[in-house]
Amino acid sequence: MVRQVFDSVAGKYDVMNDVMSLGIHRAWKKIFVTELGPHPDLRLLDLAGGTGDISFGWLRGGGGPAILSDINVSMLAVGRDRALSRGLVSGLNFVAVDAEAIPIADCSVDRVSIAFGLRNCTDKLQVLREARRVLRPGGRFLCLEFSRVQVAALAPVYDAWSFQVLPRMGAAIAGDRESYQYLAESIRMFPDQETLAEMMREAGLERVTYQNLSGGIAAIHSGWRI
Repeated sequence: MVRQVFDSVAGKYDVMNDVMSLGIHRAWKKIFVTELGPHPDLRLLDLAGGTGDISFGWLRGGGGPAILSDINVSMLAVGRDRALSRGLVSGLNFVAVDAEAIPIADCSVDRVSIAFGLRNCTDKLQVLREARRVLRPGGRFLCLEFSRVQVAALAPVYDAWSFQVLPRMGAAIAGDRESYQYLAESIRMFPDQETLAEMMREAGLERVTYQNLSGGIAAIHSGWRI
């Protein structure tokens, strides 16, 4: 189901991200890339990297080599086209990767990122374990994801947007109501901030923290391999 959804939406994924978040996802991603701390000596694995925003931000920020990975080849194809159009091919590799079974050696990257992708993984704890495995000691994992609204007044508005407005916009813009209904439901089912933090600790990550964005509509979780 998940693969079919992203096959369907790949071509208009970036447009729909703007619609889903009213464009705020761009600001969230800038904060996220800053948290990653791009540096020429650091290597990034961008899981579920889709159309490339995080990898592009990393490279533009002066980061070292990046692996843009996604299980969905349609999304990777869009990402590759975007990279070419932006002149961002140097230091960037594209790899089809299942985040639950990363085909990379232990202790081989300095940063692992996943932005708006963890909620679409079946075994989230396994993804976190794999992220820790491939990190070098001193490496950092960061996750940007839609989360649980922390401002009571926002909750009913956000629910109405997600379950009533968003699927209709998906039908109008992408011609695919069902895929965007799925995306809204996947946000509702995703673990809240504290639950995800505890899952990260269970996976072996340490110094786990998180910060809410826009009242908890999204959150950035951070953990280290010590």
